[in-house]
Parts: sequence; C-alpha cells; structure tokens
Amino acid sequence: MRSSSPASSSRLPAFLALACVGFVATAPAHADSDGTGSDPDDQDRIVVNGQRAAEQVGPKAVAPVVNTPRSVVVLTDEIINQTGSTTLADALRTVPGITFGAAEGGNPIGDRPFIRGFDSQGSTFVDGVRDIGAQTREVFATDRVQIVRGSDSTLGGRGSAGGSINIISKLPVAGNFVSGSASVGTANFRRFTLDVNERVTDKIGVRIAGMFHDQDVAGRDAIWNRRWGIAPSITLGMGTDTRLTAAYYYTESHELPDSGIPFRYTLANAPGTGTIYSEPVMGSFTTMGGQTGTVSRSAFYGVASRDFRDTQVHQATLRAEHDFGGVTLRNTARYGYTNQSYIFTLPDDSQGNIYGTATANPTTGQAGARGDVLTGGYVWRRGNTRYGYTETLTNQTDLFGTFKTGGIEHSFSTGVEISWEKARRGALVSANGSTISPRCNSATIARFYCASVFNPNPNDAWVNYASDTSTTPTAIVKGAPITETQNDAHTVSVYGFDSITLVPQLILNLGVRYDHFESTVTPGQAATATSTFSLSKTNNLFNWQAGLVFKPTKNTSLYASYATAATPPNSLLGEGQEGNALGTTNTTTALALLDSLKVEKTKSYEIGAKANLFREQLALGLALFQTDTDNARVTSADNTVEFVGKRRIRGVELTFNGNVTKWLTVFGGYTHLDPKIVDGGFTALTAAAVGTQAAKTVLVPSVNTGRQATQTARDSFTLSANIKPTRRFSFGGGAYYMSRVFGGYQDNRTATQNAAGVVTVSPATKLLVRTVPSYWRFDAQAGYQLTDKIRISANIQNLTDKTYYTQAYTSHYATIAPGRSAFATLNVKF
Repeated sequence: MRSSSPASSSRLPAFLALACVGFVATAPAHADSDGTGSDPDDQDRIVVNGQRAAEQVGPKAVAPVVNTPRSVVVLTDEIINQTGSTTLADALRTVPGITFGAAEGGNPIGDRPFIRGFDSQGSTFVDGVRDIGAQTREVFATDRVQIVRGSDSTLGGRGSAGGSINIISKLPVAGNFVSGSASVGTANFRRFTLDVNERVTDKIGVRIAGMFHDQDVAGRDAIWNRRWGIAPSITLGMGTDTRLTAAYYYTESHELPDSGIPFRYTLANAPGTGTIYSEPVMGSFTTMGGQTGTVSRSAFYGVASRDFRDTQVHQATLRAEHDFGGVTLRNTARYGYTNQSYIFTLPDDSQGNIYGTATANPTTGQAGARGDVLTGGYVWRRGNTRYGYTETLTNQTDLFGTFKTGGIEHSFSTGVEISWEKARRGALVSANGSTISPRCNSATIARFYCASVFNPNPNDAWVNYASDTSTTPTAIVKGAPITETQNDAHTVSVYGFDSITLVPQLILNLGVRYDHFESTVTPGQAATATSTFSLSKTNNLFNWQAGLVFKPTKNTSLYASYATAATPPNSLLGEGQEGNALGTTNTTTALALLDSLKVEKTKSYEIGAKANLFREQLALGLALFQTDTDNARVTSADNTVEFVGKRRIRGVELTFNGNVTKWLTVFGGYTHLDPKIVDGGFTALTAAAVGTQAAKTVLVPSVNTGRQATQTARDSFTLSANIKPTRRFSFGGGAYYMSRVFGGYQDNRTATQNAAGVVTVSPATKLLVRTVPSYWRFDAQAGYQLTDKIRISANIQNLTDKTYYTQAYTSHYATIAPGRSAFATLNVKF
C-alpha cells in the first residue's frame, strides 16, 4: 500500500493550478515556432524533418559536430519523446556504450552512468554547469542531452575520464505555443506535461514547463514512484544584442525504492571449483539445505512500511549576455540545492544466507537455542540509510565568437569559472539486525529482519526497535549533528578553446584548462564525541586537448585527437563511490596518506570519421579509441597505498542519427569495448599464528588485475526507428542489446605458515564472479496525427517482457528492469 507524503500532496494542487493558469493565459496564441529550442540564438540551425539538427549548443561548442574531433552524441527531445523516456536514465539507454552502476551509499539508486567504462556521475552538467546533487533526473524540462565521449576535463573540469553529459534546458524561444501531454497506461502509469512559450513583447519571452508523474513498476511487487516539477524562465531583450535570462527548476519525488535481486552465492559457499558465475537468484533454486523453490521476477525484498526515498531539487540560474559583432560575452550564475533522504533495503548475501552455509541447522548449544538458520533460503533486509543535502554556487563567464587572422578563421571560446560546493550527510538511526551473526535466526525472522528468498512479503509488520535485541519500539530518527559528515570544495578555473580553419579542408581544434581545486572533509564522529576535525587537500589540475580534422568534402571529415582528464581526491564530495577519498581519521598514518594522495590521470587517443548525408539529413560517425588511466589508488606490495593502478579501455563506436529517407528516421549505434584492469595492485592475506609465530601478512596480486573492468559492457547496440508511411501515421520501436556486465571478482587464495614462520600461499581453487547476463530488449511505438494540433500515440516498453538487469553491484545485489508496460498519450499543441 502506498503512503502519501503530506508535502507532495499539498504542493500538487498548487502546481496544477499554476499549470492551468499558464495554459489558459496563452491558449489564444498560435504557434509560429516548433518550440524545441533552448536558446534564442540557436534558431538558424539546420532543419531536419521539422526539427533542428542534433547539434551542440553552448559557448564551448566552437564547431558543429561534423567538425569536432571527438565522439559526440546529441539526444534531441524528439528522440526522448519518441522512445517514451521520462528520466535521464531512460534517455541514455538509447545511446550505445553507456551502462549504469549500482552502489551502497551516496547515490546508490540514482543516476550513475558509466561512459566508456568510467563512472560519469560527477561529470553531469546542466547548461554547462556541474550538477553534483544525488538524484534521478527528469526530462520534462530538457531540450536535448549532449554526450561527449573520451577524456573531457578540458571541457568540464575535474573527473570526466570517460566523457561527460550535458543537459540543455528548455528556455524561451521565438514564437508562441502551448503544448501538453496526458499519458495513462499499465501499472497505474499517469503522466501529464505542459510546455508554454509566450513572446510577451518583441523583446520579452516567457516559458514554463511542468510535469506530474505517478506510476507503479511493471513486474515488481509494491514498488511505486511519484514526482512533480516545474521550470519557469524569462528572457529579456530577445532579438537584441543584450539579453538577460532568469530560470528556475524544481522537482520533488517520493518513491518506494527498489534495489533488486540478491546474488546466489558468496565465495565461501559457492559450489564447485574454477570460475563460478554468481548471477541474481531467479527462477528455480535449491539451497544447500535442499529446499527447492522459485524466485519470481516480482519478488521485492524491501519493507513497504519502512523504505522510502524523497528528493527535492532547486536550481536558480541567471544568464546575462551581450553581442559585440561576432563576439558574445556571457555570464551564467547558478545556485543549486538538492536534498535526499532514504532507507532502501539492500538484499544482503554477505553471510551466505541465500544459498546457505550448512546442510542442516544446529539443534544444540547457543546456535540451537537461537534457532540459527544456516541452510539458506533467506535474505537479510539490510536497511541502508542516508539523509543530507548538496549546495552549490557557480559563476561562469564566457567570451566566445569568431574572427580572422589573415586568411585563417577562428571559432573560439574562453572563460573563467568560480564555484563553491558543499555536501552534508548523516544516517537515520534504525535497527535492522546488523549486530546479529549469523543474520537469520528465529528472532530476526520473527522481526522481519530476514525474509524468505522465495516468498518475501513487502507488507510484513516491521517495527523499529531501540536496538536489535530491544523490545521497545521507537521512531526512526536522524543521527546527532556531530555524526554527520560534511564535504566542502572551492574551484577556480580558466579555460580556452579554438577551432582554427587553416584552409577549408583542414581544421585544428585546441583546448586548455587549469583548475585550482580545494577540498575539505569534516568526518562525522560518535554521538558521544565533543569535537570534530577537518582534513583538506589542494590540487592544481592542467588538462588539454588537440585534434586535427581533414574534410574531403564539406559534409564529411576525418579526424585524430588527444585529450586528458584529471580526477583529484574527493572529486565527488562523498556523493558517489569515491575511489580516492581524503580519509576519515587524523592518525599519523592517515595524515601521511593524506599528504601522499595523487590525482588520477587519464588520457584518450581517438581517430574517426563523420559524414552528414542526404542533404545533411543523416549523421554518421565512426570512432576508434584508447583510454588509459594511471595513478589509480591501489594497495602496494608492501601493504601501503600507492598510486600505480592502471586501466585501459580500447574500443570502436559507430553512431547514426537522422533521416534515411523521408519516411524513415533512425537513432543509435554500436559500441565494442575491451575494458581491462591492467594493474589492480595487491591484496593482503593473513597467515594465522602458529606456535610462537605471530600472524603474518602477505601481499598477492589483486584478483582484478587483467580482468574486464566492472560495470562495463563489452558490446552494446541500440536502434530507435520511426517509420512514417503517411503524413499522419507513424510507427516504429527500439532494439537494445547489452552484453554481460560484471560487478566484482573474488578468489579463495589463502596464506598459511609453519612453525618456522615460512609463509605459503595456496593458489585459488575458486574464482567467484558476480555478474548479470546479456540481454535484448525491444520496444514498440505508434502515433497518429488526428489534426494539426492533436496527436495520439502509444508506447510498449520491453515488448517481450524480458527479465534482465540494468545494474550489477560489486556484491549483494543486481537491479532488475521493469517488465512489459504500455501507455497511451494524447499530445496537444497550439
């Protein structure tokens, strides 16, 4: 049963009222623009099938895609709408080469895209401004999404090892229009959007986008999500040399979060030897104790009365710009505030409670008295919790345009960025059985800390107690303020780009960027502590890129490029998986490590070809690339931290986007990656004490070395197609393939010593690989234009009701995708 949030319920009528006011106020207007633009200065771009071509926008876009020596994909709102995407993650699944990662803390079930094998959560931007807030992003106010692949710190700053994602907002454009949609479908799907653009005067434009969304999740028990948002904006001085745009974006979401399905085995209980794939426990399954049952795709291991995820996002932007002939000066100021709180059930397999650790349960001693369950068949409902917020203030000043030096043409951009970022987080106090070992016994089952792997009940009468053994019910509360962790960062950056047309057939593309990045963490302390401390690190980052473009014809190009990226310690400010954190203690050893922390360096090599065919109606791209990462943080051979880890990603990408004929539009491509962990460092093994010999530690090469990088598919293919046999009727769909993805690796190497202290390392007999299998997914859609202003459409997603997984965590669980769903939409545009 759903629970209603008073905050969302009270705000929803206000949103609907405001949306209706906007609709009525502008209803008499007649469209003289397609309304898809985000910037009044972008209206002179190529028209493709009634839409502007998929091109980059923004001051740093110094060349069109065909003349940019990088792999660039632009998702237009036409593709987003056609595929029925409602979130950024939905939209990005149509782009080959992007996978999604899972986690335990930070942003475990929010947006965490991997581009070319690298986590790009911290390299997501809105209108060119970094957006670090943990969330699941909506697309109702999105005009397009730009994905730049390859090392990209020159463009965006810290991080960006595999590429960056830039969301372009809907802002006022020339003309007047009112467009709205109403969708209803299976799994209680309801979605309403509104987009109103009004040219109030010749020089003033106003736009407002709004959304309400409510749905259950097809094929999953109990799961639901509900959200609403609004994005008003106004531009003064439209069509003049001086313009001022003010914009605000707000979304609020409430949901019962779904982490998915646990893996079958742990290293300790996996049957057999050699390489063992531990996939999510799905279908028929027999435990070590001999119990056989079936795990349904709908099985949800969470607790409906406990689990929740609430998020609010505020963004206020002020952009001022002035044209000086062929040069524009633009200043963008942004304030962002995101808060998120959650308890989500992580179906934990860490103690072997899925498959089991014994063929029979104990009947004597303390274990028998507790009723320990060792034979498997249960899932520990580990309740991961967090509350917190991120706050950012950014100012970017850009000078961009064109000029000539003799016969050489320059399209340039230069700028300065100053930003302040803060992230503060804490944990909710909730008992969930974490202090009890083994996790599942008669008492923990009775308290619903453990659920049946075969038949979990999300509506179990779970009660929060003062402790795992207390009988006193208590409310779930926030931890004491002193237990909260705070991260602060300050960045000052300068950058410059130039696309230099040496001759019509030869273009040189250059870019440089310098970032001064200061980061401080104030770790949370025990609730009984009386003081805190802070740890700080400052890094100066220099990145550059260079590319050469040869143009055999006006609409084709061949290119070669080189680019770098730098990921400093604490780059994500604790809002994601931080592989190079500042630490949380101030011991002598910890402070020495803090001083030694290094920046992770990445460099990309790429060659490729691009072509705009059929009168620039169809864009094709081909890229071959290699990305190398050095200085990754690993354990060294002497059991200290060193920065010698290496990773290499090689691959090839093919992309297509546009009209093949007047009646066929396609979008998608194919990516093949060879993602390899070249050097994963070392792993410590302990040889137990023997006689007078104390326990010893020995280092062995990491199990990860030489293996495929995690969270990364070797092969992916996407095709979104739309066929229009008549002027009013269209149909099409999508085909999406993702090869096997690996979450993590473990082996069972052991170390022993004899009485003389000689240590022997026994080779592994098992390699446990947590993984999710490959899959094909198919979608279908059709639409009919009833009148010039009214269109109806229908989408079926996951047409074959395929069971597949979208994320694989290092351990514990994999995220399962929704089953087949369908919805119909009424679109109106005046």
